[in-house]
Amino acid sequence: MTTDLGPETLTAAVIDSFKNTPDERLKTVLESLTRHLHGFVREVAPSIEEWETAIDFLTATGQKCDDVRQEFILLSDVLGVSMMVETINDEETPDATDSTVLGPFHMVESPERTLGENISPESEGEVCVVRGRILSVTGDPVPGARIDVWQANTKGFYDVQQPGIQSIGNGRGLFTADDNGEFFFRSVVPSYYPIPTDGPVGSLLNATARHPYRPAHIHFIVAAPGFKELTTHIFVGDSDYIDSDAVFAVKHSLVKPFTTNPDPEAAAAFEVASPFVEGVIDIVLHPALHHRTPHDATTKEIAR
Repeated sequence: MTTDLGPETLTAAVIDSFKNTPDERLKTVLESLTRHLHGFVREVAPSIEEWETAIDFLTATGQKCDDVRQEFILLSDVLGVSMMVETINDEETPDATDSTVLGPFHMVESPERTLGENISPESEGEVCVVRGRILSVTGDPVPGARIDVWQANTKGFYDVQQPGIQSIGNGRGLFTADDNGEFFFRSVVPSYYPIPTDGPVGSLLNATARHPYRPAHIHFIVAAPGFKELTTHIFVGDSDYIDSDAVFAVKHSLVKPFTTNPDPEAAAAFEVASPFVEGVIDIVLHPALHHRTPHDATTKEIAR
């Protein structure tokens, strides 16, 4: 390999270096990454100082990651990459509920809870009931589906962000749908909140005059045997920032009204005071896809 390489020949040489990669998917990904990354550098033509600043930024992003904080997910979120990945993968399952970003705070296991239990017993705020059904794309219920939910408190903090203030597990719950695919739980009405801005991602937002806010929402991961796992949200319909989510994750189908239910019998059934606020979402799962997903090879090979 010659060392006298110009911009175009350098790109070709790097791509050629991957020619013996045993896994074809990994080879495709690395070749494409090289073409696009080299193309970006040619277009922007960064100075050495700018490139060193970029390396420092990525280094700081990694250093900000720990057991309860994933700054790289946050970076992916604010650049719209997370939603691009979700949207592309949604194209395979158009009849299912829309997916959206996982977010950086699904870092601990949710406590097992019974249907109807309060996931936010330590949080102050307006009590609400969230309920719905887990359905197949055929419209049939999915009994026994596992429903993992988590949310911030009304001050905008997840449990892992406030050690000593919130217990781990506050704002979280792992439920099992009943024989009709139905689920319900109590919580507090979520509010909009800022994503963490005390790290490199916050510096990026400040430098680009972008706000850090997310509209009010509750996260869901729903899984059942024979179905593709789904990561999604329910968004509070009248929340601030519903049209300018800092991580571009709002989909119209996931915006639901949180309305007042005046029925005292319903309140008694849910063990809340009447009247009460409720949010309703039906979550539709798609049968499992049996082909190998694109990330299987690359994740395993690079991790070795």
